[in-house]
Amino acid sequence: MYNVETFIERTMKSALSQTYENIEYLVVDDGSDDNSLDIVKDYQVKHPRGNDIHIISHSKNFGPAIARNRIINEAKGVFLYFLDSDDVICEDAISMMMEHTLGDGADIVFGSMEKILLSGERIIYQYPEMHFHLENDFANYSYRRYAGIQASACNFLFRLSIVRENALYFYNSNYWEDFVFVLDLVTYIDKAVLLPDITYTYICRQNSLSNFQKRDHVEKSEVLRNVGVAEYMKLGSQRLKDKPYFPQRCYVAVMTDFYIACNLLKRRKEIYPRITNKEIRDLFSHPASVWEICAFRQFKLKNLFLYLLGKMPPSLCISIVWCLGKMKKLV
Repeated sequence: MYNVETFIERTMKSALSQTYENIEYLVVDDGSDDNSLDIVKDYQVKHPRGNDIHIISHSKNFGPAIARNRIINEAKGVFLYFLDSDDVICEDAISMMMEHTLGDGADIVFGSMEKILLSGERIIYQYPEMHFHLENDFANYSYRRYAGIQASACNFLFRLSIVRENALYFYNSNYWEDFVFVLDLVTYIDKAVLLPDITYTYICRQNSLSNFQKRDHVEKSEVLRNVGVAEYMKLGSQRLKDKPYFPQRCYVAVMTDFYIACNLLKRRKEIYPRITNKEIRDLFSHPASVWEICAFRQFKLKNLFLYLLGKMPPSLCISIVWCLGKMKKLV
């Protein structure tokens, strides 16, 4: 949590009202300078589950990736579930998910989600009920289209040992870090369950990290650090070359570059020093060679197009990205 005194009480109430009894609550105070920490400490003292609340304090604001990584290292449970400090979960969310870890032997369970926009409009992201048991099936499903699952850090319960044994951590970026973490995690999991039950309510708010888009000046160094998450994902693709979903993984990795490039073009005047056409073009490095792409049975043409974008003269690449971004209403 970071400066969420207006929201943290609502979030704590939803977390502490869980019907599942055996829960450790790890709250990372990421350098808040408002009353967020005092509110949580009050719950420690007064709530019946107060002894289960453990606070981890950071001396300054490090960001969500480092906070989540700290939880991965310090959690004592067998399973882990992330909840953002301004969202809420239904009271039987953990019970429903744990039921499937015990009954199905699942290593990961996803719930469906409701999103409340700034306008008050509600959007439902609902899965069909699905059970995966065979090798590669869940990763294949996760990589269909651009992404077959909601690849945020929240609203799924996962076996902590899988993350620790494979040294999976969040990349230190303000954006996309959860997307890459989840799409790496699914490659290590065969037994998974998707639930149609709405277990999580994601509440958009002004000035949250995910909605903090309007600034007159953005340092180029910050932009390049956030862009690095896509390169991190591409480097992690090399170990998956023998997997049937490798073409989809490549497509997702470089399409992430496309979305980032569109955002850079949209906000180019805010970035200082100016980001060049070549720097944006160079985002489109591809994790596969042209010969590997030609041998793909799936996503061949899409990957080939993205590969060629990275080989074009910068001005031509940017013109194509701009036109496609306009068509998709991204720029």
